[in-house]
Amino acid sequence: MAGGSVRRGIYGLGLVACLLLTGCVSVPDAIKGTSPTPQMDLVRVMNAPSLYVGEEARFGGKVIGLQNLDGKTRLEIAVMPLDDGARPVLGQASIGRIYADVTGFLDPVDYRGHLITVVGPITGTEKGKIGQSQYTWMVMKATGFKRWRVVQQVVSPPDIVDPWMWGSGYHLRMRPAPWGYYNYGPARVESVVTE
Repeated sequence: MAGGSVRRGIYGLGLVACLLLTGCVSVPDAIKGTSPTPQMDLVRVMNAPSLYVGEEARFGGKVIGLQNLDGKTRLEIAVMPLDDGARPVLGQASIGRIYADVTGFLDPVDYRGHLITVVGPITGTEKGKIGQSQYTWMVMKATGFKRWRVVQQVVSPPDIVDPWMWGSGYHLRMRPAPWGYYNYGPARVESVVTE
């Protein structure tokens, strides 16, 4: 009986540690902006764009186009949801497209196809076409931006699993160990967005 309560105590401490670590995610300084709550809902903005002109916004996603203009670079971004650290969430569908104007020259080789987050005031909308379809882009002046990298990370067992999870099918991959049950399942590789 004492071993079971020690094991539950260890699991509880592990859960608390995980919760504390996930609460430590912060937005990088380059894309914090000046507003404590920048607009991040592109659907809401596109439903009434004139209401949001001048309001600070933070959007991120994949750079699908880039134009170097006189004194600025215009990024066309397929917007994706952002996590708590303002990183685009991998595997999510595009919510829409925006133009973000960045002061100065950005080399297309370094940005096209990469993930980025931008922050700055909304300046309006611009009409155009994607293929043969009419489309309206939200336009913003990016006062800050952050390019992200996608890296591969190996997430490997073993982890101790509670023996009470037998009904969930986990027992097919488990082997008994003195402190609980040990997961002998295969390691997996996952992509993560990082600085």
